[in-house]
Amino acid sequence: MKTTSPSHPLRIAILECDTGLPKALAKYKRYGAISSALLEAGAKAAGLDEGDLEVKNWDVVNHVGNFPKLEDVDGVFLTGSKYDSFASIPWTNQLVDFVKSILAQNRVKLVGVCFGHQIIGRAMGAKVGRNEAQGWEVSVTDVDLTEQGKKVFEGKDTLMHKDIVFEYPNGVQPLGSTSRCKVQGMFVPGRVMTVQGHPEFTEEILVEILEVRHEQGVFGDEMYEDAMARVGRKHDGVIVGKRFIEFLLGK
Repeated sequence: MKTTSPSHPLRIAILECDTGLPKALAKYKRYGAISSALLEAGAKAAGLDEGDLEVKNWDVVNHVGNFPKLEDVDGVFLTGSKYDSFASIPWTNQLVDFVKSILAQNRVKLVGVCFGHQIIGRAMGAKVGRNEAQGWEVSVTDVDLTEQGKKVFEGKDTLMHKDIVFEYPNGVQPLGSTSRCKVQGMFVPGRVMTVQGHPEFTEEILVEILEVRHEQGVFGDEMYEDAMARVGRKHDGVIVGKRFIEFLLGK
């Protein structure tokens, strides 16, 4: 069903929390454009017209404190990252403070994926850190969905993380879980929607990351081969992108 076009373009600020790998950058030019592509596909799936979406990227890694004015945006999207969401360093600390300022008001909505999901969890008071007990969770993976989660996913997400949100913050509705990570997504009606996965990742992006981390010795042969065997499976990417758009529109 077509989503009614907004009265003005839906203004989304993408906070780029990483720089990306060479092949992906050659295609997308900048890391935030990967998330832009997901949002554009989601908007198309929702039936929005060209011009209904206005997306701008903000590099928050190389330009510390580089944030949009809240009066200029309707939604803020936090990307994934290779960096630690629990690190106490200037750019992550300022990012957490900025997220807290969004949570303190009630108009601008928050969306986060992977690292972004974790930063939002941290800003809401949850413990965030390395999942030493369960280790890495990678490639296209089945997610056990809650009833609310079934409104966002069909049940397969693209994962690439070892860091997790350990518990749901107060007032958050769970979206799903896996055996390795119980906090696979968070929802606060009209305020916050996050996923631990990477719905924005295409197969080629995921393959590049797996190959690089295998070459670096981050992933052993067994983990790499298992992940590569699942990399081409259908996942919920555009479905989640569509739901992000609907959420940001207040649907």
